[in-house]
Amino acid sequence: MTPTTPLTYRDAGVDIDAGNAVVERIKPLVRRSFRPEVMGGLGGFGALFDLSGKYREPVLVSGTDGVGTKLKLAQQLGRHDTIGIDLVGMCVNDVLVQGAEPLFFLDYFATGKLDVDTTVAVVGGIARGCELAGCALIGGETAEMPDMYAPGEYDLAGFTVGAVEKSRLLDGGNVRAGDVLIGLASSGPHSNGYSLIRRILERAGLDRAGSPLGFDLGGVTLEDALMAPTALYVKPILDLLRTHGGAEGAIHAMAHITGGGLTENIIRVVPDGLGLDIDASTWKFPPVFDWLQREGSVAREEMWRTFNCGIGFVLVVTPSTVAAIEADLDRLALAHWRIGSVVAAGDGPRVRIG
Repeated sequence: MTPTTPLTYRDAGVDIDAGNAVVERIKPLVRRSFRPEVMGGLGGFGALFDLSGKYREPVLVSGTDGVGTKLKLAQQLGRHDTIGIDLVGMCVNDVLVQGAEPLFFLDYFATGKLDVDTTVAVVGGIARGCELAGCALIGGETAEMPDMYAPGEYDLAGFTVGAVEKSRLLDGGNVRAGDVLIGLASSGPHSNGYSLIRRILERAGLDRAGSPLGFDLGGVTLEDALMAPTALYVKPILDLLRTHGGAEGAIHAMAHITGGGLTENIIRVVPDGLGLDIDASTWKFPPVFDWLQREGSVAREEMWRTFNCGIGFVLVVTPSTVAAIEADLDRLALAHWRIGSVVAAGDGPRVRIG
């Protein structure tokens, strides 16, 4: 039988007008992240960025990431305005490890049914993260896909491209035994370990919408501690690298502490034949990690390989320059600790945390 009622894309669950409304509302937020190198505005099929005249021998460094199941918690709590900062942080902090300045960022936002206010809040957070990191949000994709996601759910992915002079690229090749590890404070769990975090909330009976996550946790609520956006290290570390970076500089390597925690991330920038001795007594566990460990009965070794445990970024530096670098970190208002050193690898694990 021939249907008598014409069908539209909206009938199929896709609202083009809502998508257009999102674009109009995010335009001023996105423009605030623009840099002089951005060519044109939003709406083209491709985003343009002029790299001429800025580098002699540019090496492009790219990165992509998401925010994992922290999204589930954000959606449960209705906190959509900072999850975009997490998305930016997970990408730009990664390319920063090799000394690269993040130049531009693109996002992918997918949902079953587009809610304009939620989408604008999320993308607004992405734009704010780009602004804080000094990179331009020059493009993205908003996808409305009925039946792919449950009501109220959305997914995020981010992509960034950075650049560094070839002569100032950090690849860990200069790391030596005796080098000192300086750990920079995290703002919380960042965007890692949230599948375990949500299981711990479930065990504590706090996994349902409306559950009381507002109790005090060392001067901050549990909800705020878990939803604190990922720290953006870009601007202060680029400042530090101008003085201490480069192939012959005092900073031999850097590490972003993400999935795999302290056990598996720092060692990624350490050459074979070398290991790490980390002294956990040199900094204090932030209260949120104490709560997670206690409520989940999580073994200390599991904490090390799942969470950043209060250390979000690590510098590997020459022993003779530690004091000077620490003075600059104080000037840049970055909380930091000497957390260990590079050692010759023995027969046991390459990473020892005691």
